[in-house]
Amino acid sequence: MDKALYTLMTGANRSLQAQTVFANNLANINTVGFRGDLVDARKILIDDVGPAVGRRELENDIDTKSDFTTGQIEQTGGVLDVAIASPGFIAVTAADGTEAYTRAGDLQLDSNGLLTTGRGDLVLGDGGPISIPPAEKISIGVDGTISVQILGQSAASLAQIDRIKMVNPDSKDLIKGDDGLFRHESGKKIAADADVQLRSGFVERSNVNAVSMLTKIISTARQFEMQVKTMKTVQENSESSARIMQMS
Repeated sequence: MDKALYTLMTGANRSLQAQTVFANNLANINTVGFRGDLVDARKILIDDVGPAVGRRELENDIDTKSDFTTGQIEQTGGVLDVAIASPGFIAVTAADGTEAYTRAGDLQLDSNGLLTTGRGDLVLGDGGPISIPPAEKISIGVDGTISVQILGQSAASLAQIDRIKMVNPDSKDLIKGDDGLFRHESGKKIAADADVQLRSGFVERSNVNAVSMLTKIISTARQFEMQVKTMKTVQENSESSARIMQMS
């Protein structure tokens, strides 16, 4: 009976963990450039002796990995909005000061003239965070080059001030932090890749499918309820067996 309860308990725990992942995905359905997480269960053997046939496995914990499929590219017309038109990421400085990578191209200027993502992460250029002076006009080229018409100067005086750092690492080498940003698993900075291109006036939406995620949430909730009910049944059977043993 103990083994049955343990198996059901770990299964129920796995369902709760999966629910957390699915709920986080759904909560970020409108987060620009968000990459959803996929769930995979890790299995361990309960009985590690004897023939392979008959051995029992249980789902102990879950592994999560990011879904790197591209989200919908949406035209916004925003001067600072950009979408990566190829595999790759925009380099930013995260809140913890580390270099990280994102697909979020909803760029904006903060009060100090620094280029940031919509959530406030500093966008990196050739020499660090990108600072844009007061300008009449700002444009971002396909290669990430930022050109500005300085405030008070003629339209013919466009000046290139920096270039957004873009990288294209192997997705297998990336890990996603709790902040939703990606980093190289070794912690090293990734070199810029000149082949990554941008589309100005567009953003990439989250790649989470709301219908699919709701279906998974409902399915795992039902699975959890079934596991809990079965645990109660096993416990009741165990108590009944104990009473019978006491009577004999």
